[in-house]
Amino acid sequence: MASARTEPLLAWQRGLYDGNHTTRSSLVVHAITNPLFVAGNIAALSAPFGSLWLVPVGLAMSAIAMAAQGRAHAKEPVAPVPFEGPLDAVARIFAEQWITFPRFVFDGGFSRAWHRASSAA
Repeated sequence: MASARTEPLLAWQRGLYDGNHTTRSSLVVHAITNPLFVAGNIAALSAPFGSLWLVPVGLAMSAIAMAAQGRAHAKEPVAPVPFEGPLDAVARIFAEQWITFPRFVFDGGFSRAWHRASSAA
């Protein structure tokens, strides 16, 4: 799979999403860890308005979510396109967590993937 994008990140990422999220185990991991990542981001960003302890807690929540998703992606039949560098990694991770996965859920992609997936996966 070529990594050179010819379309905007969100359209490119959503176009590949169904093929990279095909097993029920991966779908469950994403369903649990996406809110964990988002909550971790919110916690870290809200620290200046609350308590500074929210920074390490929020960063840990986000890191745990990314580690779990990375393990789930490693078990998918189709591997994700490799990152082109640190900025690409950050852009793709935040786009996936904040925009692409929620769109996948709300446009019915998650439900379709769940029904196509083998329950043994």
